[in-house]
Amino acid sequence: MPSLSTVAKLNCLVFDVRSETLSVFTELQDAIEEVLPTLREQGTSVYLLSESCSIQGIDTLSDKISKASDQPLSSDLRANVNIRSTALYIYTSGTTGLPKAAVIIHERMWAAAFIQAACGVTADDIIYINLPLYHSAGFLIGMVGAIERGITIILRRKFSASQFWDDCRKYNVTVMQYIGETMRYLCNTPKKDNEKNHRVRIAIGNGVRTDVWSEFLSRFGDIKVRELYAATEGNIGFINYTSKIGVVGRVNFVHKFFFPYTLIKFDIEKEEPVRNSQGLCIEAARGETGLLVGRITQRSPFIGYAGNQQQTEKKRLRDVLKKGDLYFNTGDLLQFDHENFVYFQDRVGDTFRWKGENVATSEVADILTMALCIFEANVYGVKVEGHEGRIGMAAVTLKEGKDFDCSDTYKQVVSYLPAYARPRFIRIQPCLEMTGTFKMKKVKLVEEGFNPAEIKDPLFFLSPEKKTYIPLTEEIYRAILSSEIKL
Repeated sequence: MPSLSTVAKLNCLVFDVRSETLSVFTELQDAIEEVLPTLREQGTSVYLLSESCSIQGIDTLSDKISKASDQPLSSDLRANVNIRSTALYIYTSGTTGLPKAAVIIHERMWAAAFIQAACGVTADDIIYINLPLYHSAGFLIGMVGAIERGITIILRRKFSASQFWDDCRKYNVTVMQYIGETMRYLCNTPKKDNEKNHRVRIAIGNGVRTDVWSEFLSRFGDIKVRELYAATEGNIGFINYTSKIGVVGRVNFVHKFFFPYTLIKFDIEKEEPVRNSQGLCIEAARGETGLLVGRITQRSPFIGYAGNQQQTEKKRLRDVLKKGDLYFNTGDLLQFDHENFVYFQDRVGDTFRWKGENVATSEVADILTMALCIFEANVYGVKVEGHEGRIGMAAVTLKEGKDFDCSDTYKQVVSYLPAYARPRFIRIQPCLEMTGTFKMKKVKLVEEGFNPAEIKDPLFFLSPEKKTYIPLTEEIYRAILSSEIKL
């Protein structure tokens, strides 16, 4: 089985289920070699975007593209394709388990493409994309949206905060994409006199904190920030088409008529919706945080995950407002205020978000327990001042007679987890607190955080410089809060 870091890399490839072919970029050659025997056993043909390749079992693609005809393809090839046909798959962490292939139908792809139009992008704009194209933001909203608008794309392989505005000036960029961390990185760059000297007028993205949003506008000028809320596989989303800072959208009758949704009361401790004596969910009041659910209809379907009916069913919520109804469970807590503005509050379940990526805690826990000294692991995300999302932390118990092995634990997480999923803090406990149904309790651990002055349990910090876990001292804790130590 490939490591999770390899799985993360493989999200960058193109897989055609119907013909069982795999097309990959040359930089992913090592990752493909790791799983090539399994792919060959499954009868999958592998193509490398290159003119040549010496590895047996991998064919080349660039040479074939150069010889292909430039005439339009026959319409017979798409004779059986309609608006509900599968267009592509986008991998998402979901709430538990390995990454799952969310089914994106043509209708969903077109809907995402029109987000740019809804944000005010015109055919005269130039968009700057530096987000991964294996995620829905960079590919569907950015790339496909630009094709729908017929605009110029400036595509950068990797985000660079120091070169961001220079690129925007060089290429006359008028539209940018972001995730919350993008804004924070830009605001953390040294101030310059020419910061407002650019043509960017619209920023499209999600996950920016209110304070970072305000600082971004103050430093870089009057840019229309179009904050979104959506999920790759979900059936409900919002766009902040106003200039109000901190909101992800606004409730309006027309939107709710075509895409019905509601907020329901949610028990954080039990991690389940609150139900009344009739077994129905209870709608959250105005100003109250609740779980967002979208009704599954023909107009707003939830297609689910390819070949994973079990995980698909987990996202369906039944008997919400009346017996027999069916809703998509977003797994997100939102709030509607008395002016109908929509605020994103938090994520629920076994997933937290760090560095713009979803982290499935069950997978991280499985990797931790591979360490020779660890018996059980309870993984969760904790907030760090000045950072978006939650960073990984784990409360662990040790095997009898074992001490915490810093180097072996470090080796396990670095070998099998991508950087964003590695727990930066480890808390050693004598036992893990469980619920009555044998679920690990996390709420109290999340609230306690990682302050060594308040926690009596031994704490450790993952140090990339020393390539091991080291004791978390109060000095290190203060350096993290003051950003002397970068996370």
